[in-house]
Amino acid sequence: MTLTFRDFRLDTRKKRLTRGDTPVELSEHQVDVLAHLVSHAGEIISKDALIESAWRGLAVTDNSLEQVISGLRRALGDKARTPEIIQTVARRGYRFALDVGREEPRTSDTELDALLEPYQAWVEGRAALETLERDAVLRAEQAFSSVVARAPDYAPAHRGLANACVMHFEATRADEAPDTDALVRAGHHAREACRLDAQSGEAWATLALVHYRSGLGVQAIAAARRAVMLEPDNWRHHFRLAYVGWGEERLRAAQRALTLFPQFALAHWLAATVYVARQAFDLAEQELRAGAAAQDAQRDGHAFTSVGCHWLLGLVRLVRGDEQEALKCFQRELAFESTDQLLSRECVANSWYAIGAVMLRQGRRDEAAGAFEHALDRLPAHLLAMAGLTTVRDPSPGREQLHAHIERRIAQLADARLVVDAAIGRAAMLAGAGGPEDAAPLLDEVLATASGGSAGWIIPVEPLLNVAAREAAFANVLTRLRTRAA
Repeated sequence: MTLTFRDFRLDTRKKRLTRGDTPVELSEHQVDVLAHLVSHAGEIISKDALIESAWRGLAVTDNSLEQVISGLRRALGDKARTPEIIQTVARRGYRFALDVGREEPRTSDTELDALLEPYQAWVEGRAALETLERDAVLRAEQAFSSVVARAPDYAPAHRGLANACVMHFEATRADEAPDTDALVRAGHHAREACRLDAQSGEAWATLALVHYRSGLGVQAIAAARRAVMLEPDNWRHHFRLAYVGWGEERLRAAQRALTLFPQFALAHWLAATVYVARQAFDLAEQELRAGAAAQDAQRDGHAFTSVGCHWLLGLVRLVRGDEQEALKCFQRELAFESTDQLLSRECVANSWYAIGAVMLRQGRRDEAAGAFEHALDRLPAHLLAMAGLTTVRDPSPGREQLHAHIERRIAQLADARLVVDAAIGRAAMLAGAGGPEDAAPLLDEVLATASGGSAGWIIPVEPLLNVAAREAAFANVLTRLRTRAA
């Protein structure tokens, strides 16, 4: 704001006083005191208030203020003995006695563009994030970072940056060295978004996903429930609750997400995982056929395309003894490899691994080895594909190196608190070597001490374990999974 009196103009934003077109030289303290007096023209302002406005908590004497007032009177041409502009009110303070006009500054187009820049960057970041493409996620992370730098108290920017960072982590999650720094950044910005706007369902839903990927399952569910409570008609919040939840809660949340957003393939996939763990294969297949149809329909121009519905449907058909349809399902999932989606690489690697397991059952060892190697080309840290290769390679130095790689990968998963995944990899090696009597007790022991949640849900349809052909050996494991998925 610009304050005018007589032929003076005081620009409070630029802290500049002019008389006509001529600048008036003032110190910073003088400008601050004058601005406070002029903006409260006609009022008596105490010495303490003026000192606080100019020195902001620093300890100064009344003499310092008196010197500033004296300097201002000289600059304004006020009378020293009988001042008419800045009047002294005995024992009370000072009063600015002139009439004051106020001018709101006209914002230039350049200034308007500067004000809009961070919000435009937010829009661009959000659009990039919605594609779920790996390169776009990195662009979104950069865009949201720029918004946070320019508008640090803008909660949506922190939400966007947290989402971009957790998706960045997701893109590397199945790698040998996932980008855990991205997950740490996601946690910081998700919590900041919740602090800045505690009524934002999206902020809490984002924090739920970060907690889940950080191994904090209970906190993840609590944050997702709060998001749903705040915004019950937002399908994304129900999807996040389904993602971090398990058992009946996952089923209910997935169904609610489908009610609000029909034909959402990933919600069908989430529901099917619960039925797989319960060994309710009819219901799992029903969900997966609906999900596969939705996945096919949404292939062009949709963020959620390669989500693994065909792959998981193939595993269910394989459990039921239909190897030919299972292979068709796996091939169908491979058709999504051209997409740059976050989940595409993992889904394709899983499908090649499953094809290798089928080839192995059929005694086609060379084709099995080729399929396992295709899986490792897409995802070099794919533990089960490595386990599959050990069953088809003859003893050789290469096989010993593979075993060493497997042991490193198992140790990495255990260090990342993915002990059930590590155990499934070791159990698959044992089962592939013809030792289900060793594989089943290993999994039973790990599940007995594992915290609640979805870990191990895939065991009933894991192709190298081939549980359907060894149900007696895996009876305790299957019972535990049904109980965990209740």
